[in-house]
Amino acid sequence: MTELQKIAPLFDGWEETMVWSCLQGVMGRAACSADGSSGMIVQRDFTFLAGRPDETLLAKAPGPILVPRTADWRPVIETFFGPRAIPETRYAIQKEPEVFDRGKLERFASSLPPGYELHLIDEAMVPTLLSEAWSRDFCAAFDSPADCCARGVGVVALYGGIPVAGAGSYAVYRGGIEIEIDTRADHRRRGLATACGARLILECLDRGLYPSWDAIDLRSVSLAEKLGYHPGKPYPVYWIGT
Repeated sequence: MTELQKIAPLFDGWEETMVWSCLQGVMGRAACSADGSSGMIVQRDFTFLAGRPDETLLAKAPGPILVPRTADWRPVIETFFGPRAIPETRYAIQKEPEVFDRGKLERFASSLPPGYELHLIDEAMVPTLLSEAWSRDFCAAFDSPADCCARGVGVVALYGGIPVAGAGSYAVYRGGIEIEIDTRADHRRRGLATACGARLILECLDRGLYPSWDAIDLRSVSLAEKLGYHPGKPYPVYWIGT
């Protein structure tokens, strides 16, 4: 039995697409304690923890974001990492495939300021996006530009032919993507995130994919609501500092 097979029962029912992705064998990696009573799933910057709290497993957790499934992990994380474990709150967004208003999204997607235009991420754009910290996560989950465009989907706002905002695939799972949205600092507060997010959602719907959203802060929650999502529950995570 593989480690993934051993931990699957510990993560059963967790409504998190990055967990689903690993359990489906799409992306990420899994590990478990020697007796199989504790498990972790590593997906990009996130490490999801389930089962019996286990310091041996925490020693293998790469971080920087730890997501414990149950509250009994929290004192163990805080003791193990000490002041490096910084508690934070993220915000789940409900997964409702039928909630989107296509007309509203089309209006958002077309409401760009003068000088900007939207384009789907293609293979030629990927190296440029990977070279910038603000845009790297649109493509970093994939093995190559071809893989990014084959399994992921993304939209960028161009200004003078240069990407300055976008919405892409932080991770993928069977039937959907986990959305990542960002804007270059000098182009913020111009409605670009709204336009890119709207166009990405529409593109996902056209492809039969669900655009899953998980919010890092209340601003992200507000943008999600603007685009048609409904907020779920806040949940605790830990940022593991260096």
